[in-house]
Amino acid sequence: MPDFAVVILAAGQGTRMRSDTHKVLHPIASRPLLLHLLDAVDGLGAARRVVVVGKGRDQVEKALSGRDVSVAHQSEQKGTGHAVLQAKQSLESYAGAVLILYGDTPFVDAATLNRMLERLGGDDSPGVVVLASKPEDPGAYGRIILGQGDRIAKMVEYRDATQEEREVRMCNSGMMAVGAKDLFRWLAEVKNDNAAGEYYLPDVVNIAAAEGRGAVVIEGDPYETAGVNSRAELAHLELEWQRRRREQVLHEGATLIDPESVWFAFDTRLARDVTVEPHVVFGPGVKVAEGATIKAFSHIEGAVIGARAIIGPFARIRPGTSLAEGSKVGNFVELKKASVGAGAKVNHLSYVGDAEIGSGANIGAGTITCNYDGFGKYRTIIGEGAFIGSNTALVAPVTIGDGAIVGAGSVITSDVEADSLAVERSEQKGLAGWARRFRERMTRKAAE
Repeated sequence: MPDFAVVILAAGQGTRMRSDTHKVLHPIASRPLLLHLLDAVDGLGAARRVVVVGKGRDQVEKALSGRDVSVAHQSEQKGTGHAVLQAKQSLESYAGAVLILYGDTPFVDAATLNRMLERLGGDDSPGVVVLASKPEDPGAYGRIILGQGDRIAKMVEYRDATQEEREVRMCNSGMMAVGAKDLFRWLAEVKNDNAAGEYYLPDVVNIAAAEGRGAVVIEGDPYETAGVNSRAELAHLELEWQRRRREQVLHEGATLIDPESVWFAFDTRLARDVTVEPHVVFGPGVKVAEGATIKAFSHIEGAVIGARAIIGPFARIRPGTSLAEGSKVGNFVELKKASVGAGAKVNHLSYVGDAEIGSGANIGAGTITCNYDGFGKYRTIIGEGAFIGSNTALVAPVTIGDGAIVGAGSVITSDVEADSLAVERSEQKGLAGWARRFRERMTRKAAE
């Protein structure tokens, strides 16, 4: 891999998003656009990473916290060429290749970036490598007119193109690879004598050509060059990401009963022979082991699901939960920070939070762990083979011993010994004939 640095432009106003959230921080698959792009860059091992920010810089800097990224500030938006110039100080003394990318174009593939770098280092020493694509609808993208081979004869903005040039489908993505020393030398020569009064990055192509250092093109998938400038474009790109992820999951050996109704997060991992029924949503941080079944209308986030576990339907699994092999979570159950042992069952209409459930335990319908007193959270521990009757409230902190039985309808506030029975309920009373007398009295009253 050639030595390279990355400059990511993220200083745009993003006005078409109509949002207080910075454009590059809008999520696809539960991950901000900018971080999708940085993940690809990190996978290639960039020597330096510079993100150029403008309005909303505080939001972007917060999102980049903890990452090995330099931030450059473009206080005035004077065009893409001017934006890249702001990275000059961060790349001072750097002499390798520079990839110029866009924070709102998140899905350029690492292999494509590698091809751009390799082409820049080709024997014919091109000055600039431009990433292009041929979308089905080229729209108002700038066009690239090719000369001999992969050489660029002309780059033209759509509004300046002739009708013949507009019929060309090769479109400029704006992404390019340039040697650092050449880049900043050429940018210093870019002029703003255009209608917008801005310094355009593509002008370096003409400047390089004037030095005999031509520009070449690398063609990528239109998906890689798709940018986000509006809510509609965000939604369409989300749909395409999900479609591709579903195809990948199916190829890897999972079963999706109704693929289009299943939604994945960027890091969802499904093992072989996992079955996912319709209308399941995965949030971030989910791993599902072999043979597990996720039934319809379940929502899972931040959880590890063991082999052959069964979840749902209509289950909500919240962060911090782990389900061991062969465990079962029934319909309308919510789990949060709960560890469920092998073969244990949490049946329908239950809430279990901040809890540890031993292997083979049975949690009856309507059971809740009362884990919050308005100030703090407390744990419930349920031992192996324990049986919790329906409609039980376990007031944490509390421990139910191995093999213990808790009678239905109990409110348990103290620890229960192993293999013992705990029952807490009012004594049942019966009044003979009361119901008949009540009905007669109410009937007479209604007739009056």
